[in-house]
Amino acid sequence: MKTRQPHAAQQPRLLDQVRDAIRRRHYSPRTEETYVHWIKRFIYFHGKRHPREMAEAEVTGFLNYLARERDVAAATQNQALSALLFLYKEVLAQPLPWLDSLERARRPARVPAVLTRSEVQRLLSHMEGAKWLMASLLYGAGLRLRECLKLRVKDVDFEYRQITVREGKGAKDRVTMLPESVVEPLRAQLLRVKALHERDLAEGYGDVELPDALQRKYPRMGYELAWKFVFPSRQLSTDPRTGVIRRHHVYENYLVRGVKQAVRAAGVPKHVSCHTLRHSFATHLLESGYDIRTVQELLGHSDVSTTMIYTHVLNKGGRGVKSPLDSGGGQPPVARDVVAEYRVSVA
Repeated sequence: MKTRQPHAAQQPRLLDQVRDAIRRRHYSPRTEETYVHWIKRFIYFHGKRHPREMAEAEVTGFLNYLARERDVAAATQNQALSALLFLYKEVLAQPLPWLDSLERARRPARVPAVLTRSEVQRLLSHMEGAKWLMASLLYGAGLRLRECLKLRVKDVDFEYRQITVREGKGAKDRVTMLPESVVEPLRAQLLRVKALHERDLAEGYGDVELPDALQRKYPRMGYELAWKFVFPSRQLSTDPRTGVIRRHHVYENYLVRGVKQAVRAAGVPKHVSCHTLRHSFATHLLESGYDIRTVQELLGHSDVSTTMIYTHVLNKGGRGVKSPLDSGGGQPPVARDVVAEYRVSVA
């Protein structure tokens, strides 16, 4: 009589291995989504061949295709390269030494768009409710969009008038200011969060996502008000990683669309995004005479050279010079005639 041999443990699929490796390193869901996307693109580009069968030539070919044929931005090409580096080094254990020394495409140096103080006020005047409060924090505290979305009740300190940003860019914490003008609206928002939390508990929910391994170490911590998001979603949702039904923070498009609508309503003739409010925060602090190191700390920049781009926006430093056209007695007669004709034609 034949005995059935036990089936050998089946090897997880490649993309499942990628997801597991990302989650072990506590990378964000967005990073996971991005890396999986580029690895899929790489595999399909080479006719669904397994990455183990490919190496330098195939990776180079794919990156060149993105740059030459698809004309992607430097940041996009670097994103794809990071995904492939992770795949070969961390998942397949086949590091490609030549990739470590590969010169990545450089981002072009660009001066960020910045709003004037009056433009900021016009924009905010066309917003209301939670959208107004979130946009006010982006401008008034220099928060990034994701930092504002992930803000929790415990991170707001009304006594010290400060906000603690947890796990900001580069997984760094920092402390920034809490603007006096949003204190009372923010208190009201937290009262709404408390009421929503109590309703969720009464309905058998009330859990919230916790960072890293806190969920396993302290299973009941997710039910505490202190860990609730300051800007919670209106609806419960299912966590795609665990299947647990929770109330997450609002989706980022909630504010992105709100800012776009306010820009159009305010008639601001600039390309404005949520991040423009953070740029404006830094620029207006420097305009007010605050030290660049203080601004660097509030923004959470590792290198002061990153903060120094706002001095170019202000046209200070070595470029703070006066045009020879504007010196020496003003405009010549010909220039005045041209300006007068232009004004007549516009009128």
